[in-house]
Amino acid sequence: MPRYALHLEYHGGPFAGWQRQRNHPSVQAAVEAALRRLEPEMPGIAAAGRTDTGVHATGQVAHCDMTRDWDPFRLSEAVNYHLKPHPVAVLACARVGDGFHARFSAQARHYLYRIICRRAPLTHDRGLAWRVPQALDRDAMRLAAAHLLGTHDFTTFRAADCQAQSPVKTVDAIEIESAGAELRIAVRARSFLHNQVRSFVGSLERVGAGAWSADDLRAALMARDRAACGPVAPPDGLYLTRVVYDPDPFAAKN
Repeated sequence: MPRYALHLEYHGGPFAGWQRQRNHPSVQAAVEAALRRLEPEMPGIAAAGRTDTGVHATGQVAHCDMTRDWDPFRLSEAVNYHLKPHPVAVLACARVGDGFHARFSAQARHYLYRIICRRAPLTHDRGLAWRVPQALDRDAMRLAAAHLLGTHDFTTFRAADCQAQSPVKTVDAIEIESAGAELRIAVRARSFLHNQVRSFVGSLERVGAGAWSADDLRAALMARDRAACGPVAPPDGLYLTRVVYDPDPFAAKN
């Protein structure tokens, strides 16, 4: 069966996350329903990351196996037609080999978290960013974030229901930039624990607000205790922005 990689974008607000769930809308179910309008016997699809309820994506990748030999552009157009009115779109589609797997072939995942520092409620960015009422100290947050780089036991920043076999992960980069009232935290790793990025952001916000020091964040990491984590940031500001493969299945589309 021909296999296709799909580059997906979605607004996570209406969904109970990526993964298909009984009695709850999911991004996976919406995409599978659209594909099955084209081929009713299409088996289930797999994605690079199982984003949580309310989490968005601009660079999610999934793969599907089809019976017909579809032209990738026509397949993306057809899927987008049947996805309406869901806030999900196929940005690109590529034919890939049978050995490609959206999850297991991924070499790195990039997440972005958006914080908007202002007292007024969000209007245009409502549901798309975390509003924090006070200014945050970006330099202090950068200093603290350095403690999270590299390979560590991240039990402190792991959800209680995380299904990963080990809490040990390697964080390759954390970049914190600002533009006006908006603060953007970009995190890159091969893989993540459940709620790891939102847990990072919640603790870094405490540092930026002056409630924690960089040493406090390091102590929380070293505690290897979920109770030592700061408040978990809400899902609204989190985006899966990129999944890295070698070779890049969408290189010809870039």
